[in-house]
Parts: sequence; structure tokens; C-alpha cells
Amino acid sequence: MELIARNAFGDLFLINQAGEIFQLEVSAGRFTKVASPRDEFFALCDTPQKKEEWFAESEEKMVAAKGLRPDANQCLAFTVPLVFAESRSDNAPWVADLYEHVSFLGDLHRQISDVSDGGKIRLHLKPNPSE
Repeated sequence: MELIARNAFGDLFLINQAGEIFQLEVSAGRFTKVASPRDEFFALCDTPQKKEEWFAESEEKMVAAKGLRPDANQCLAFTVPLVFAESRSDNAPWVADLYEHVSFLGDLHRQISDVSDGGKIRLHLKPNPSE
């Protein structure tokens, strides 16, 4: 697969060899086919509905007004990952390294994949072994 677009929050849009476009929603851990072929995807990207649904345009503008503007290798992240119910209150955004953010959330989703929605988990944080 090849990366063809992304949003400010680190969600990735990927195209396969058959020309199908998928969205990897990193905050939710979902991988969904959104369009086919490439021309359809880019036409949809210009619609107000998809600008909000796929690119969270209004949220990006609101955060940018507060001075948070990620560059090409960064994205907007949240103090508490959005997959947790605790993320609903007072969850401050910040600018994160895109690759570290996607990697961290991918690992998190892998570890909690067997937990049912609303299930309880306990996090154990360990120091980085390379430090």
C-alpha cells in the first residue's frame, strides 16, 4: 500500500494496487475502505462532508487558532488517547511526531484488541529500555 493523504490528527489514507483507498483511523484503530478509484477519492476530498468526516477540518482550524500547527512530520495528538472514555474531558491536544504517534497507537490498539467496548484495562508504564 502507498500513502496518498493524511489528516492533521495522524489518520492515514492508503491506496492498494487495485486502486482501492482505505482510511486508517489511528485514534479508533479502524481500517476502512473509503473509495475506489483514486479520482473518486480526490473528488470526495473536496466535498464539505468529507472535509469534516475524514479531515476534521473545523477541529484542525480550532486547534490551529491556539497555535498548534503540525508540520509534514508531525500530527495533533491528545494527552489521553481517544480510545479511552477518560479522553472525553479536559483532553489537551499537542503536536506529536507523526511516526511515533501512529506507532504508539498501533501498539496500544494491538494490546487492547481483545477487550470489549467499555471494558476495563490497567496500564503499566515501564521506562524505555534504551534510556
